Amino acid sequence: MARSLSNFILKGIAGYPVGPSSRLVSGSFYHNGMKYSTSVPNDPDTHEDFRPTNKVESSGLSLKDAVEKDVKENPVMIYMKGIPEIPQCGFSSLAVRVLHLYSRTKLVFRNCQLYKMLDVPLSARNILEDAELKDAVKAFSNWPTFPQIFIKGEFIGGSDIILNMHQTGELKEKLKDVSADKKSE
Repeated sequence: MARSLSNFILKGIAGYPVGPSSRLVSGSFYHNGMKYSTSVPNDPDTHEDFRPTNKVESSGLSLKDAVEKDVKENPVMIYMKGIPEIPQCGFSSLAVRVLHLYSRTKLVFRNCQLYKMLDVPLSARNILEDAELKDAVKAFSNWPTFPQIFIKGEFIGGSDIILNMHQTGELKEKLKDVSADKKSE
């Protein structure tokens, strides 16, 4: 596994552009000079109107229903640590990088032949922002670790499984339908 992972990183992922680094500082992180907070500020001077809200709580859905709705409505759904632009875990980063290989429309030249990559939509939720959401996702999938990836409503697994499926070509086949469904809408 370690050898195949390092080969994949060297061959497939090394060419993928990596954004500027971020620094995690007690629930906040910096990206491109901007500070982002992932928790409710403890500052008593912050007016209630400007505090982050939990959209799941305010929607009236239970967390189980919210997870079920996410999985049903999004062709490719990943529950991860961080966000796709700034993953906060190596496994989440790997999963996003593999999925991004299929989520961008681009033309690729290989051996003087032109290939069009799939254009697959990617939806994500940051499980670090809500411990109850994290528990609801674990209960829904009956899987203890993150990231968790769902394709067309089916639980696929984590980064190791997605990487293996990519290497064997199985992921491309599974995502062809998703790309075709998106074009037919």
